[in-house]
Amino acid sequence: MKKLFITLIAFLPLTMWAQDNTWELPEMEQEEAAETKDNPNQKYLKGAVPLIDGKVVFNTTIEAPGKTAAEIYDILHKYMLKMTTEKNQIHSELVIADANTHELGGSYEEWLVFKRNAISLDRTRFSYVLEAKCEDGKAHLSLNRIRYLYEENRNPQHLKAETWITDNEAVNKKNTKLYPITGKFRRKTIDRKDFLFNKIETLLK
Repeated sequence: MKKLFITLIAFLPLTMWAQDNTWELPEMEQEEAAETKDNPNQKYLKGAVPLIDGKVVFNTTIEAPGKTAAEIYDILHKYMLKMTTEKNQIHSELVIADANTHELGGSYEEWLVFKRNAISLDRTRFSYVLEAKCEDGKAHLSLNRIRYLYEENRNPQHLKAETWITDNEAVNKKNTKLYPITGKFRRKTIDRKDFLFNKIETLLK
């Protein structure tokens, strides 16, 4: 009996410690915990690509206190026109520039580069429309009509955002990571959208 009592005393602390230690979680729970903690994909997961009436549309409103609609229009007109001549552009143009209504619209086709090294280049043509409606003190932006042309020299694939980078197409069911192929398109598209919106916000400050 004495030996049994000593054995139980020695065992209990280990059991209690194990219950609070994540290393003792079932294997599947450990994997899920690791995937969700400090997940580098967090900003790209469910909800990051919005659907409006079945279409992928990124909208934002940028405040520009103290600036008139005309001033905001001039700033955005200059930048959106400059975009058409940047190095990554293929066939891009400013198609709407109405100084009376303070509306702008650009049709852009540019390169999105996934991976580049000395022996290979993985990229896609990326087409979209960027629209701006300017008011006193703010600008409403919309990035929409997103399309891709991938592997055009080998096996051309014409892809639409609605069937390629949505939550269902690019994010796993546990919402912890992106699928390898569709995920890289989703990630780069969101990065480009963020760059453009952040750049315009900086210009309007």
